Amino acid sequence: MNMPIVQLLVLAAIAIFLILRLRSVLGTRDGFEKPPAQAPARRDDSRRDFEVIEGGPDHDIIDHAPEGSPSAKALAKMKAVEPSFNVGEFLGGARGAYEMILMGFERGDVEELKPFLAPDVYDSFAEVVESRRQQGLTIEAEFVGVREMSLVEATFDEATKLAEITVRYTGELTSVVKDATGAVIEGSPTSVKRQKDVWTYARNMGSDDPNWQLVATDE
Repeated sequence: MNMPIVQLLVLAAIAIFLILRLRSVLGTRDGFEKPPAQAPARRDDSRRDFEVIEGGPDHDIIDHAPEGSPSAKALAKMKAVEPSFNVGEFLGGARGAYEMILMGFERGDVEELKPFLAPDVYDSFAEVVESRRQQGLTIEAEFVGVREMSLVEATFDEATKLAEITVRYTGELTSVVKDATGAVIEGSPTSVKRQKDVWTYARNMGSDDPNWQLVATDE
């Protein structure tokens, strides 16, 4: 037997030996393989973490009303009837509504606000605007912004599903009152004044109409 053939046989024997050793150490990938022992523990931990989060306090509520308070309970009932309701989003809308309604009233454009006002609030606004008109008064106002805003109270009637949320505002604006001749009789176009208002909005939860209406105003 010549030397090349001998060398090939020796190399083949070494290769077979290494393959057998690897199979004995690593095993094969045929048939059922048990999952890693730690995998079930990780799944259980994730489930436990989820349950804690799911059963914990609703920060969308307790960020705006004390936990366990009547207002917090009322907000929770609103969410039970209408799961898509979000307190933070409501307050964001209430901020925009404050500017729109306040400026509409200051400028006398109350007709455009009618869908957002309860009938008695609309009548009250319209009466003031008409009184100004009869006196020949006009108001030029510019909204600066909402300096402070907070949820004061929330109530929910489970029988009628009527929800009411009261919000306190501190707004900033410039306002000038002019008489029929155009003379300024009150205010200043450059002086920013703060105005405090407490407004209550209402809506029947679960209804198709998503709009809240302003049902009461106070200072």
